[in-house]
Amino acid sequence: MADVLYDEVPSLDLADFTSGSPDKKKKFVQDLGTAYNNIGFVALRNHYLTDDLSAKLYDCIKKFFALPDTVKQQYEIAGLAGQRGYIGKGKEHAKGRNTGDLKEFYHVGQEVKDSDPIKSEYPNNVWPKELPEFENIALEVYQRLEKTGVQMLQAIALYLNLPEDYFDKKVKHGNSILRPIHYFPIENPDAVPADAVRAAEHGDINLITLLMGASADGLQVLRRDGKWIPITALPEQLVVNVGDMLERLTNKKLKSTIHRVVNPPREHMNKPRYSIPFFMHPRSEMSLSALPSCVSSEFPKQWQDITAGDFLNQRLREIGLKK
Repeated sequence: MADVLYDEVPSLDLADFTSGSPDKKKKFVQDLGTAYNNIGFVALRNHYLTDDLSAKLYDCIKKFFALPDTVKQQYEIAGLAGQRGYIGKGKEHAKGRNTGDLKEFYHVGQEVKDSDPIKSEYPNNVWPKELPEFENIALEVYQRLEKTGVQMLQAIALYLNLPEDYFDKKVKHGNSILRPIHYFPIENPDAVPADAVRAAEHGDINLITLLMGASADGLQVLRRDGKWIPITALPEQLVVNVGDMLERLTNKKLKSTIHRVVNPPREHMNKPRYSIPFFMHPRSEMSLSALPSCVSSEFPKQWQDITAGDFLNQRLREIGLKK
């Protein structure tokens, strides 16, 4: 398939996939596959997250990140490798870098309510007592984004000529993470390392990422010809991109596109930016071995076999969250 050099992220309507119209569904699958073959991102409307719920979560996390550092640090739990609760300023860096990103964030993970033994793999969520409403709002957002993600993976499965439910059991009670991020204001830009950025260029670890509208510009995606394209998640849309696990599973048929969050102009460094991605992970036992249909003499197998759990642990060490 020839490269399509998008100037902006293509927009798709999830209602076309769920409408019951075979033609609309087929077109959605094809358009999604074309975008993921090329730029690796789409903007998605008619998903399951409401603007009202999104606004409530943003309001909540702004209150949390406005708390004193000494209060926030009470929710930074040693030994969890940053997988639940608060992760402090500059603790995470992009793979291949040592300079920490100019951000702090909070992790909300999977809640297993039945007897699924995978529950033993997950630490309990950590909830700040200063914001009693945070738990219900965050878990509702988590569930709605997870439901959207399942349907996106069903469309991806069809594009890959797999059964539509190929991913369903693999992501049921998956190790997905909701991550509210605060790119904190910098009052004195000279006081931070010269190469420090809000989020250095990177690919996401997971299968797919669903991003709620961010509070300011700055997100950019690297196009195949080397040009950086700005991305804005509109209030009613989610930006959904391919992660490294899906790229690995498909032997690079679907592209985990490199992206970054650039610093604003120096005179605006004192303004904050907020963002809430949902990183959709499978269960830890899922194999990321390349699908046989994605390997050929023209496209030889790129990576060794590994499980999702082992790959995640490897990457957590590479980005500084796990020792």
